[in-house]
Amino acid sequence: MPTDKEHVHNRIAVLRAERGVSRRDLATALGVHYQTIGYLERGEYSPSLHLALRIAAHFEVPVEVVFSLTPFPRLGSTT
Repeated sequence: MPTDKEHVHNRIAVLRAERGVSRRDLATALGVHYQTIGYLERGEYSPSLHLALRIAAHFEVPVEVVFSLTPFPRLGSTT
């Protein structure tokens, strides 16, 4: 598990839910094992730069929309 200094926060689960994409479908599109997507979503694994860019490209958003070094605000939060 990455340390706090190495932890990369992500919105993969949110993007998948918005688009109705399963972990398995995303994994197939990216050429990774479906469990890798689960590890990423739970923060148990930080993606390589190459994988992070491929995930962002798959969702057609900038990488900063998917990944951050600081936690994302909760959905519906006013702060």
